[in-house]
Amino acid sequence: MIQVAGVTKSYGNAVAVQDVSFEVAAGEVVGFLGPNGAGKSTLLKMISTWHGPDSGTIRVAGFDTAEAPLAVRQNLGYLPEHNALWDTMTVDRLLNFIGRMRGIRGVALQERRAWVIDRCELSSVLWKRVNQCSKGFRQRIGVAAALLHDPAVVLLDEPTHGLDPMQVVAFRDFIRELATMPLAGGGVGRAVLFSSHILAEVAAISDRILVIREGRLLLDERTSLLKEKALQAGTTLEELVVGHMAKLDHKEAV
Repeated sequence: MIQVAGVTKSYGNAVAVQDVSFEVAAGEVVGFLGPNGAGKSTLLKMISTWHGPDSGTIRVAGFDTAEAPLAVRQNLGYLPEHNALWDTMTVDRLLNFIGRMRGIRGVALQERRAWVIDRCELSSVLWKRVNQCSKGFRQRIGVAAALLHDPAVVLLDEPTHGLDPMQVVAFRDFIRELATMPLAGGGVGRAVLFSSHILAEVAAISDRILVIREGRLLLDERTSLLKEKALQAGTTLEELVVGHMAKLDHKEAV
């Protein structure tokens, strides 16, 4: 569902992403881990067609992001790091507006609205303006907007930011459910790629973990295998992942 091949992106003389390749299959949850400024958000923006790569190719649901950006957007739901919402709209009107912008009408829109309202627990704020909602609710509104058109691919940039501990646990379960839940159009499941700088969060729900630092992909491994390697080495998963990050420092020092 997501194919990233040899992608590089620079802003002036600063290289944000350097020769990165990976894939995410339908029904798979992949956690994208790295420190602030590692290149996570830049990659998500390129996958979502906000930015184009300087080199390499990206395909989403079979469509090339450079050749068919509209088709990519039709198959993709994206929650960016800075959740942009229309502050003066009520949540109810916002969901209606986004649904119509997505070409959803009538009964289909009512059904999709009801689904995201239920799954994102928005019933208590439907008649509030967005700017009257707490940070946690605004995050959940952004997730609802990203899922309203039942996309096959979901990108979430720091999705639990601003949620309280109980909401974080519930949302982790929701992400797992989202990946394996059949699409309304008959697909077998969604490809979910989410970024975080919190290893415990990534390890809790991901099938695979990608580790990026300074624009370079340092690790792409199944979570279960990483946990097994950590156990065999008599260390923790955190120490194992940090060790991979430290290899970059060693290479640069050499």
